Amino acid sequence: MNQNPDHSPHVRRVVLPSGRAIEVVYFEPRSRLPERAPAPVAPDVAQELHVCPQCPADLVYPIDWEEVSATQWEVQLRCPNCEWSHVGTYPQDVVDRFDDELDQRTDDLVRDLRQLTRANMEDELARFTLALDSDGIWPIDF
Repeated sequence: MNQNPDHSPHVRRVVLPSGRAIEVVYFEPRSRLPERAPAPVAPDVAQELHVCPQCPADLVYPIDWEEVSATQWEVQLRCPNCEWSHVGTYPQDVVDRFDDELDQRTDDLVRDLRQLTRANMEDELARFTLALDSDGIWPIDF
């Protein structure tokens, strides 16, 4: 089987602030992924902050945010797909929409995590029950 290396997934190791390391798998051809982050482009205020202005990803998240005034926030943004980042000042309504989007995405992740956890537990319980029924587990195993 002849594989084209340009179309094979590649992995990048990322160390989180907690010290835990994860591996990010990119399925895009390497030729389509930027080698370095392009020069920062400020997002248009009319644009939703979770959408990256450099790539088609809608994964932009806040690194930091701070209230500048009663109606404006300074937000540091980052796109994990292309490594774009930007610090900008945005009106309250834009930040509120961004916060709502982040809440919705968090709810989606929690829901998916619960479903995955339940499926894993059901699978583990089924395997354990099968092992018990077939006398595959003995008192000495404990």
